[in-house]
Amino acid sequence: MDIKDLRLLIKLVTETDITEFEMDNSDEKIIIKRGQKPEYVTFAAPAAQQYAPSGYQQAPTATAAAPVTPVAPTVEVGDTLNSPIVGTFYAAPGPEAAPYVTVGQVVEKGQVLCIVEAMKLMNEIEAECKCKIIKVCKDNAQAVEFGDPLFVIQKL
Repeated sequence: MDIKDLRLLIKLVTETDITEFEMDNSDEKIIIKRGQKPEYVTFAAPAAQQYAPSGYQQAPTATAAAPVTPVAPTVEVGDTLNSPIVGTFYAAPGPEAAPYVTVGQVVEKGQVLCIVEAMKLMNEIEAECKCKIIKVCKDNAQAVEFGDPLFVIQKL
């Protein structure tokens, strides 16, 4: 498929209500996704309080309700390094090779952190500054969108 066909395909997808398009043939596989993944926020509501009229005594109950503690969202400490392109994330240069970086490793500016493959082109993603890898956000061979977090880093 040439670039003209790909652009036409993207235009057709964006002009409709389609959120995901996938095409697979013997030579190539194309996946186009639109929109952002829904973000779910979980929280616990405070327990309802019951009030009794003044002068009224409630009989003790056998089971007392446990206090509800709100669930705090997990917050990653550090900055995120996001994908500059849509493609497939690869943590290592080959299937049997060691990953470019591991959690806890300190990397220098310009050091290769991973590869994002886009249309059979291997794009090396490099560290923008000296930093420590706090978390690898994607699994090997996982599809990534533009702006998806790849790593959580701590700048040094």
